[in-house]
Amino acid sequence: MAGSFVDYLTRRLPLVERALAGSSGSALTDGPVAGDLERYLYRPLERFTASGGKRVRPVLCLLGAEAAGGDPEAALSCAVAVELFQSAALIHDDIADEGELRRGEPCLHRVEGTGLAINAGDLALTRVFEAILSDERLDAERTATVLAEVARMERHTLEGQALDLGWVRDGRWDVTPDDYLYMVRSKTAWYTVASPLRLGALAAGGPRETADGLERVGLPAGLAFQLQDDLLNLVGDAEAQGKDFRSDITEGKRTLAVVWALAHLGDADRDELVALLGSHVTGTAEKDRAVGLIERGGGVERCRELARECADEARGAADDLARDGRISVEARDLLCSMADFFVERAS
Repeated sequence: MAGSFVDYLTRRLPLVERALAGSSGSALTDGPVAGDLERYLYRPLERFTASGGKRVRPVLCLLGAEAAGGDPEAALSCAVAVELFQSAALIHDDIADEGELRRGEPCLHRVEGTGLAINAGDLALTRVFEAILSDERLDAERTATVLAEVARMERHTLEGQALDLGWVRDGRWDVTPDDYLYMVRSKTAWYTVASPLRLGALAAGGPRETADGLERVGLPAGLAFQLQDDLLNLVGDAEAQGKDFRSDITEGKRTLAVVWALAHLGDADRDELVALLGSHVTGTAEKDRAVGLIERGGGVERCRELARECADEARGAADDLARDGRISVEARDLLCSMADFFVERAS
């Protein structure tokens, strides 16, 4: 397990990609409509999942298994399940946000239509559970334990999504930094880091105490991951971000940088920022002005500061696990490297 988290990602990626091949499933019939089912349901999901990014979430399932002293292959069905849940979440999220692009390509609902895209997302959710139920490496007890954790992960994500969408629908600008952190912890930190690590440990037969400790690493690390995402969208490399750069301004997202700035700007600046965010500006000058106001209100700096604090908290939790003998020193170093990677990455 020695090396940096980026090295670990690189080493484990082929294993994950092989497991994901064919993960969308196939038609339950070989009759005349099988071709239509492939065209309208299975192939769209397969293409979408195949276009995934770094595969951080599924690789973290393998890391959780190894950190708990188990075989990473024991967590492969969890890795597939987490990536399929990611596909479902993104497909449905793009529909809810009326998004145009995902991973540099037109969103699935723009290509296939809203109805078929919703159905493909629903298929991904179904396949989440089928992937685990069909894993012969898991005995009945581990299967039940893992499925319960998956359901818990999904529930957290739905809570966060409800807040995110509801605040936008109701034009809420009274969201506090603590409100935001609860929302993003639920929507992102659980299924991005905490749950994959925990699922991997449990699937590999690790002690529940170790799984609990990995969750304590994953939650602050997941917050750091999202805070860095928010920063990159606002003040990252425009060329690297592509057409998604500053899309959070256009969509009027209540990020920590925004809600912090709104709480610390004077009335005139606050009103101007709310007006810019509420009107879904697309022009470069308007977005530059919004970012300038966010910076004036201290939002960007607070975001950077808290991301580092969260990464430090994750590192501390990893140190505690190693000190208690729950994980090896090598696993601790890899988890610390993961936390650093989340706040230092440029894309």
